Amino acid sequence: MTINGLLQIAFYLTVLLALVKPLGLYIAKVFMRPAGEAPKPEKWIYRICGVNESAEMSSKTYALAAIVFNAAGFCLLFIILSFQTALPLNPDGMGGISWHLAFNTAASFITNTNWQSYGGESTMSYFSQMVGLTVQNFLSAASGMAILIALIRGFARHSVETIGNFWVDMIRSAVYILLPLSLMLALALVWQGMPQTFTPHATAQLVEPTKDDKGSAVTEQMIALGPVASQVAIKQLGTNGGGYFNANSAHPFENPTPLSNFLMMLSLLLIPAALCYTFGVMVGDRRQGWAVLAAMAIVFVFLLGVCAHYEQSATPMLVKAGADIRASDGSSGGNTEGKEVRFGIVNSAIYATATTAASNGSVNAMHDSFTPLGGLVSLWLMQLGEIIFGGVGSGLYGMIVFAIVAVFIAGLMVGRTPEYIRKKIEAHEMKMASLAALIPIMVALIGTAVALIEPSSKASMANPGAHGYGEVLYAFSSAANNNGSAFAGLNANTPFFNISLGLAMLIGRFGCMLPVIAIAGSLAAKKSIPVTSGTMPTHGPIFVALLIAVVLMIGALSFFPALALGPIVEHLMMIQ
Repeated sequence: MTINGLLQIAFYLTVLLALVKPLGLYIAKVFMRPAGEAPKPEKWIYRICGVNESAEMSSKTYALAAIVFNAAGFCLLFIILSFQTALPLNPDGMGGISWHLAFNTAASFITNTNWQSYGGESTMSYFSQMVGLTVQNFLSAASGMAILIALIRGFARHSVETIGNFWVDMIRSAVYILLPLSLMLALALVWQGMPQTFTPHATAQLVEPTKDDKGSAVTEQMIALGPVASQVAIKQLGTNGGGYFNANSAHPFENPTPLSNFLMMLSLLLIPAALCYTFGVMVGDRRQGWAVLAAMAIVFVFLLGVCAHYEQSATPMLVKAGADIRASDGSSGGNTEGKEVRFGIVNSAIYATATTAASNGSVNAMHDSFTPLGGLVSLWLMQLGEIIFGGVGSGLYGMIVFAIVAVFIAGLMVGRTPEYIRKKIEAHEMKMASLAALIPIMVALIGTAVALIEPSSKASMANPGAHGYGEVLYAFSSAANNNGSAFAGLNANTPFFNISLGLAMLIGRFGCMLPVIAIAGSLAAKKSIPVTSGTMPTHGPIFVALLIAVVLMIGALSFFPALALGPIVEHLMMIQ
C-alpha cells in the first residue's frame, strides 16, 4: 500500500474518532432527559401521536410495541409500492411493482436492510422514494436505536420491571438525532452537486448516436433526477444503504465529488461509533464504552488493511495480461475493475469495509469485482453478525450480546458467576444471547443451502463455480444480517429470491431484536451488585482481547466451511 493510501486511512479514522465523544455525549443527554422535561415541540408530537411520555413499559410491552409498529410500516410500504402508479409525484409514470418484489422491498426497508432487487431510477416514483423508502429509512434506524437504549437501561437500572417507552425512544431518536444530522448532510451533498428536485427525468442528445440490441437508432439519453440528497443523507447516517440509483454511491449524481465521498464514508460509522460512548455514559462507566469501541476498531482496521492490500495487489491474471498495476500520479493501480477511477483503490476499500461493517450496504464500487480475499472481507464482516460498528443501535446491542457471551466464558474458566456492568449473567441471559447470536447464522447458512438446491435459482447465477456460489452466500449473509449489499452477479428479482431473502431479513432482524429486549427486561429486574476484588474488569485490554476472540471464534467456526467453498477456494484457484 502507498504512503498516500495510508494517510487517507489515517485521516478518515482520526476524524471519525474525534467525533465519537461529542456526538456520543449529546445522544446520551437526549435519552437521559426525564420525560417531564421535554420541550414543548416534543410534547406536541406526543399529543398528536397519543403517547403518554411518562408511562413506562415492561419488556413484553416494549417488544409488542416494536412488532406492531414495524408490522404497520411493512403493510403501508407494501401498499405504496404496489399502487404507486395511482399515487402523486410520479411524473415519469412508474407502474406498480410485482407482489413478490413489493414484499421483498417492504421487508428490506422496515428491517434496515435496504436490499434492492430493482433499479431505483427506473422502478420507483418520487412518492415511493420519499414517502415510502426515505420515511422507513428514518423509522427503521430509530427503531434499532430505541432497542439499544432499552438494553442500556437494563444495565443502568436495578430492581425495576420497566425499560422505558418505545414511542418516546423512537421519537427522540428521529427528532433529535437522525433528522438534524440528515438535514446537515443533505445540504452539504446538494452543495456538492447532488440533485434534489421534483422535475421529470431529463434527456440529452448523444454526441455519437448508436443502436440498441434490436438495431434501432438511439439518439438521446435519459438522465434520471429526483429528490436524491434527502434519501442519500439518511441512507448513510441511518446505516440503511438503499440507493436512489441502481449504481448506488458509484453513480455521479449520488456521489458527485471526493468530498461527498468522504462525508458519506464518515456517515457510515458516525452514529454507531458514537453510541459506544453513549453506552458508557448511560451505564455510569465511560470506560465500558471505550472498551467496546476499541474491540470494534481493532477488528475494523485489521480487515480494512486486508481488503486494501489485496485490492492494491490486484490479481495474477491482470499481471499476465500486461496491465500496469503500479500506483502512480495518474493511476491508483491495483485491481480497478468495478471501481470508480475518481475514488481509487483505497477509498473503495474504506467504503467497502465500512459499509459492510456498519450494516449499511451502500457501495461506491462493485463488490462482485473485488479480488476473492478482498470480497471475503466484506462477506465476513456481515457474517460476524454486523457488530463491528453495525447498524444504528443494532450493531452495539449485537456487540453487547457477544460481551455477555465473553464474560460467561470467562466466568466458567474461573468458576465464578459471570458479571457484566454490575449485573449477574445467568441462564436466562445466556439463552437469549445465544438465540440473538445464532439465529442470523442459521438463516444465512440454511438460506444458502436451500437456494443452491432450488432448480429455479441456478438461472439467476451469472457465474458458475466458486464465485457463483459466493454470490448466493453473500446474498443470504447480507439479508440475514440486515446489510443489503450484494455481489451483483446474482439476479435476485425472481419470486424465489424475493420471498426467501425477504423472509431472511425479517427473521434476522426480529430474531435478534426480541431476545435483546428480553435481556433488557431481565437485567433491569436484577439487583446491582458491587464491584469486588473477584470481579473481572470489563474495561481493560484483557477483556477487549477476549471479546475480539469470542467474536472471531464464533464467526470462524460458523462460516469457515462455507467460506472455504467460495472466496477461499476461488483465491487458491486464482494463484495456481
